[in-house]
Amino acid sequence: MKSLGVILGSVIVALAFNLFLIPHEILSSGISGLSIILGMFTPFNAGLYNFLLNFPLLVLGYLKLGRKFILLTILSVVAISVSLYVVPIYEIATNSILSSVFGGGIAGFGIGIIFRSSGSSGGFDIIGMLLARRKDFPMGTLLSVMNSFVILISGFLISWDSALLTLLSIFVMGKVIDSVHTHHVKITLMIITKKGQEMREHLLENVYRGVTVIDSVGGYSNEKSNVIMTVITRYELTEVKSLIQEIDPDAFVNITETLEVMGLFHRKHT
Repeated sequence: MKSLGVILGSVIVALAFNLFLIPHEILSSGISGLSIILGMFTPFNAGLYNFLLNFPLLVLGYLKLGRKFILLTILSVVAISVSLYVVPIYEIATNSILSSVFGGGIAGFGIGIIFRSSGSSGGFDIIGMLLARRKDFPMGTLLSVMNSFVILISGFLISWDSALLTLLSIFVMGKVIDSVHTHHVKITLMIITKKGQEMREHLLENVYRGVTVIDSVGGYSNEKSNVIMTVITRYELTEVKSLIQEIDPDAFVNITETLEVMGLFHRKHT
């Protein structure tokens, strides 16, 4: 089911590129944007560049991030690359501003579906996660800085009209992504399970967040169990719920929205 969601979202992203953004030289953000720039100035297709630029990041992400997340991300990158190659570039709307708004909105909707399916579109998402894990930088700030680099390139190489349209497209894309999947929201999970050690190992192997394990006793049953506490983003919630179900379908899980987190918010065994 998650794989189908990733594929569907990836095809929607490619349609937004080839039918709205590329015909008006409006770029996407991140690696996709760089791929489009290279596709415009070389005889090779943007889909090929999208795959080649993402490949080393995918290898690095596979070594540093969760296995399932990276596999779904690889699926998304391949699906976007193939779709960009197969779908013909065709101008749906002649107005560049309308194309920027609708192209950004449709691409944001596709990326939102990918996020909800526990994957990502690769590229700067992987870089941002790796940097945030290492230095605890805010993810939104990192992605904004990296995406501004693409806008500057488009301004110098193509035109500043194209750069401003790209900025508008990225703004709309971000708003739609947040409305589809609010991945910036932090969540605290309290997992009560009799399989504490298995659950701990499974979460640490597949999620790059730390966990705290507390011994507990059931108030009614008087049976011993474990309480596993972890703080994740809503971006990761679907995947973590699946991981919990794989180890203990009978686990009691309390999920609450977290107002603020102090300290290092990345993988650190506690």
